[in-house]
Amino acid sequence: MKGLYVHIPFCESICHYCDFVKRVPKDQVMIDRYLTALSEEIKSYQHHFPTIETIYIGGGTPSMLTVEQLTRLFDMLKDIHPVEYTIEVNPESYSEKKGELFKNYGINRVSLGVQTFNDHLLNYLNRKHKEDDIFAVVHHLKKVGIPRISIDLIYAIPGQTMELLDYDLDMIEKLDITHVSCYSLILEEKTYFYHQYLRGKFHEMDQDMEATMYDRVMKRLKKQGFEHYEISNYAKDKHYSLHNLLYWTLGEYIGVGMGAHGFVDGYRTYNKRHLNGYLESFQDHKDEQTQEMMLQDDLIFGLRKIEGISIADIEQKYQIDLFKTYPKLKEKEAFGLIEVVDGKLRLTEKGIFLGNQVFMVFV
Repeated sequence: MKGLYVHIPFCESICHYCDFVKRVPKDQVMIDRYLTALSEEIKSYQHHFPTIETIYIGGGTPSMLTVEQLTRLFDMLKDIHPVEYTIEVNPESYSEKKGELFKNYGINRVSLGVQTFNDHLLNYLNRKHKEDDIFAVVHHLKKVGIPRISIDLIYAIPGQTMELLDYDLDMIEKLDITHVSCYSLILEEKTYFYHQYLRGKFHEMDQDMEATMYDRVMKRLKKQGFEHYEISNYAKDKHYSLHNLLYWTLGEYIGVGMGAHGFVDGYRTYNKRHLNGYLESFQDHKDEQTQEMMLQDDLIFGLRKIEGISIADIEQKYQIDLFKTYPKLKEKEAFGLIEVVDGKLRLTEKGIFLGNQVFMVFV
């Protein structure tokens, strides 16, 4: 299976925590010029089209494009027939016409940028939607026949209480959706929150409270019927994100658009991160992956999955003895961070909270 990631970098406003490649467009002409360049880059991968099984259109905010611009984008991809076809949507930039367009072009999965249902916290994050918008979008997506809806949720937001987190989890149950991606708020450089932090005006949540919130998320979502299948991801009825599973299993994927990354034919590809540079030529550079690099990625990404990794598969693929190659794994096992169950190495319940301590073994 091979994936295609398409990056739309434009946003109507910039969220205070976001460090993705993004910008507020000067005008519609800027977006149209970008789409022209994007079309040329997509065409350059035409020989891969028959093998692509997942498409993921991310950003930025893909849903801020006009209906005409979205039609143009989807037409670029119409010769690909993926099993899973996802687009990221922000509630405030959704319209019924756009939802109908998604359905007409075969999009069968929407990732909705919710982050929280609390209007005060949404304002703090510089999100422009309200709680009511979320329910309206989900209702219409179901109405037009897009059954697989995922929402992004953020916890450990400064000022967020356990009561507010419980409210968010109550609303997820009320929405009756198939997938949740839930992340703690991370302070990233080159963000508004980081600049506030440098001025002493932003204070991260206490780590113990963050861990308590993560535990609450896991327990509440499990009670709602979600399977915790990756550190930050939960699905009902096996409705996993097939595209993201490519990342976690070292599958191949093409990355097109400003700042996009790809992994094709043993090379990691990196596109230019600034608009003018991207418009001149797409790719910044590509790096051939050594066996050592691929082994490291296989282990780190694979252990993000709750089921873990097959020791036999890894040892056969790389011709190693896993515990001899990484003797510190025994130490992590003794600390109760990892375990071997049915031939698979996986994080324990304790290890899920302290995964980075395990991942550092492979770096």
